Amino acid sequence: MKVSYYPGCTLKNNAKNFEDSALSSLARLGVEVEELPRWNCCGTVFSLAADDTFHQLAPIRILVRARENGSDALLTLCAMCYNTLKRANARVAGDPDEMDKINQFMYREDTQYEGDVRVLHLLELLRNDIGFEDLSAKVVKSLRNLEVASYYGCMLVRPREIGFDDVENPTVLDDLAEALGAEAVDFPFKTECCAAYQTVTDIGAVADRTNQIMGSARVRGAEVIVVSCPLCAFNLDHRQKETVEKYPEFKGLPVLYFTQLLALALGAPVDDLGLDLHYVDPKPLLEEKRLI
Repeated sequence: MKVSYYPGCTLKNNAKNFEDSALSSLARLGVEVEELPRWNCCGTVFSLAADDTFHQLAPIRILVRARENGSDALLTLCAMCYNTLKRANARVAGDPDEMDKINQFMYREDTQYEGDVRVLHLLELLRNDIGFEDLSAKVVKSLRNLEVASYYGCMLVRPREIGFDDVENPTVLDDLAEALGAEAVDFPFKTECCAAYQTVTDIGAVADRTNQIMGSARVRGAEVIVVSCPLCAFNLDHRQKETVEKYPEFKGLPVLYFTQLLALALGAPVDDLGLDLHYVDPKPLLEEKRLI
């Protein structure tokens, strides 16, 4: 299997451990990944203004690059990139006038983009194309006895027509954790917002959310939180410092990308996991579980 891949900006710096562990995992699953030779920032968040064609240009240009590269599907890892790309694509595909404006703006006289590139998240590929049952058979290091709480956040499942799992009670991350041998811990805050970009203007709001989300997971027995979004990872991991300052009774947990658990279970070397990039060191827990 060969897929075109869009990394996005953060996976090349602060979330390098997300990309490295994903690519290591996919190589072990026999998936050939081809990064787009030319790509730009997706714009980070989808514009909700009805008359805002300009902010659709960045995500659509990426999909144009995929089409130019001969691809009809584009793989993403970051939940925010996935959401932005897929919503922009659906918007212009459903509005011929806006699609025409974008094609004209990009001077695409030879080939007109028609909204025909499918935006694919890695979790979809694992679930639908590889299959969790077949994935489980490839596990070389079971994550047994590891209690994993999967945090979905906003972008994977909202809005309903864009998400690839149930809006109220998604299970794809839980199903993946169980396929890897871990124990999935259900908790009621798994789709609550992490406070997102309030991390820039109101760290106290982020501390409130981190306290609620992680406290809810911990009380139900979770030993680690698993995420698919670099911003969620930052707010739940790095903002634990501010959380304990505001809530002295707060007890944190390690936060990992789902791809790090996947790579670990598939036998990737520890160097591929990028564990040194975390604020809360996950290594003591993984060593205790004899996983590294």
